[in-house]
Amino acid sequence: MSIEAFIFDVDGTLADTEEAHRVAFNNAFERYRLGWRWTPEAYRELLHTTGGKERIAAYLATKTLSTSDRRRLTELIPAIHAEKTRFYSSFVADGAIPLRPGVRRLIEEALAAGCRLAIASTTTAANVDALLRSNFGEQGLAMFSVIACGDQVRAKKPAPDIYRLALQHLGLQPEQAVAFEDSRNGLRAATEAGLWTVITPTFWTEDHDFDGAALVLPHLGEPGQPLDGEPGGKLHDAAWLTFDEVARRADQRPRSGIDAVYAGTAGVHG
Repeated sequence: MSIEAFIFDVDGTLADTEEAHRVAFNNAFERYRLGWRWTPEAYRELLHTTGGKERIAAYLATKTLSTSDRRRLTELIPAIHAEKTRFYSSFVADGAIPLRPGVRRLIEEALAAGCRLAIASTTTAANVDALLRSNFGEQGLAMFSVIACGDQVRAKKPAPDIYRLALQHLGLQPEQAVAFEDSRNGLRAATEAGLWTVITPTFWTEDHDFDGAALVLPHLGEPGQPLDGEPGGKLHDAAWLTFDEVARRADQRPRSGIDAVYAGTAGVHG
């Protein structure tokens, strides 16, 4: 069964967005005069919680507060997150967040081969829209057949819901698609949905356990930015990951128990 779609995570995978998110969170905290500041080290730990509102809630749970203050701040979370999103969107619109190496090339190769593209992300639709428009122009959204975002599902990553939703809208079985991720939670979500998964970590996720990934690379690579030791290390065709190599290797994977479980059930929303 041939590969018909690539499904991409956004934050950390399409672009290394997390520093912009961290600064945007801090700006929102300052706007609300909360006295909070997330350092890079603290934010790296907070990223183990997926979803921006969930991340604020997880941080709030660590604070010693009166019952009334905790209730007040909990009720403020949606507004704080909305303010953070406005800051982040302005950063993206200013062109401050480029795509990671190889992303544009691989996307163009996939489209040229007739492969469809999808997004499966825990970030907001507004953040996805801003990043795609900034890097691809007005046609950015149209390049992706499906855009599935965190608020559309009951459970966020590491639950597989977002990938099952993307597969449902694509009308595909898991073995017909490949996932691209950068984190352990993303890997768990994708593999539990039955997807062959490529991992490209960043500073924020390089310490994660990626056991179960089909392929782990520092980035996707470019002719002008080749991967060290390739081809001949993890790749066979070139010193960058090509569409042909992904499609061939994913299509030739050994059929496992999880494929049997999900074969024919891609439309089920867990």
